[in-house]
Amino acid sequence: MATITAAARWSFPARLQFLTSRRFCFPASSAAPPTSVAGFSWADALRVAGDGGRGDESDLSGYFRKVKSCNRGMDKKGQFVEFSVEDQVVGYIHKGFIEHIRDFHDVFTIVMDDNGSNTVEHVSLQSSLRTPEDRTHAIGSVIKSLGELIPGIRNELYPVTSSYGMPVYFSLERAAAPYFGIKAYGVHMNGYVEKDGQKFLWIGKRSDVKQTYPGMLDHLVAGGLPYGMSCKENIIKECEEEAGITRSISTNATSVGAVSYMDIEGFRYKRDVLFCYDLQLPADFVPNNEDGEVDSFRLVPVIHAANIIRRTDFFKPNCNLVIIDFLFRHGYINPDSRGYLDLLQSLRSGDCS
Repeated sequence: MATITAAARWSFPARLQFLTSRRFCFPASSAAPPTSVAGFSWADALRVAGDGGRGDESDLSGYFRKVKSCNRGMDKKGQFVEFSVEDQVVGYIHKGFIEHIRDFHDVFTIVMDDNGSNTVEHVSLQSSLRTPEDRTHAIGSVIKSLGELIPGIRNELYPVTSSYGMPVYFSLERAAAPYFGIKAYGVHMNGYVEKDGQKFLWIGKRSDVKQTYPGMLDHLVAGGLPYGMSCKENIIKECEEEAGITRSISTNATSVGAVSYMDIEGFRYKRDVLFCYDLQLPADFVPNNEDGEVDSFRLVPVIHAANIIRRTDFFKPNCNLVIIDFLFRHGYINPDSRGYLDLLQSLRSGDCS
């Protein structure tokens, strides 16, 4: 409490400079995303948002930085080898991580290069694991055996496939997906309101006890796409759980495309595709979190949300991409801004398949 009180005595410019200089990216290790609580409040975010007069509306550099932060480590792709099932590439595994799974001979086949260099060429699942159920059980047992090497286990399964809509070879614990370079899919929804000709976004602040990115800003509704559920049904489910939006309203959510990114850090290779949705909400709607994952919500003018993205690292990183996409589609970023087409293209830097 003493630290908070002291911080409150700072002048606003000094406090703003401190807050916007902070970076809430993954730590430089093979660990999971940050678990320390973000050190800012709604008051801090709203001050940054409303601090006008900078003349930076056409400066896209802040947006480019956010895209870059989601697409790190591409120079390290050579440290990974293909992970295949039934001769189809479903992921990529770090050569160092292979040492931790090498002894699971009944689950993995590790193929070595035959040129005498004693290097791993690729990894596959044992051919004796013939069904998706057998594979799910076998690799699930491996993940349990690895213990703290894969932190943040959620007991939530993701489908493993070569690309969206293709056959599912097995299901994998969500927290383990980056360690096997599995392509993961999610849904993110921009919930917005129009008042007096101005658009506002409902923004959530994540609970301080969330395993990943606690206390950071987030979409009104977002979630990973679990096995056996369509994107639309997932949006409807998440709308009710995360914001108390009834099905009669959430069925109006509109699919507006997708963004993608690839992020390499340590043993983790995130290959994510986020399906984007917009939902225009009634002017008098007030969200109510039902699952305890969101601390609070604020209705923020879209231009203020844009300011927060450009000037801070307060948003959960991948949320930035979805909101930037919203800014394009709703005319807040226009072709007269230098770098317009490059930024637009960069929102799909990952394997969008």
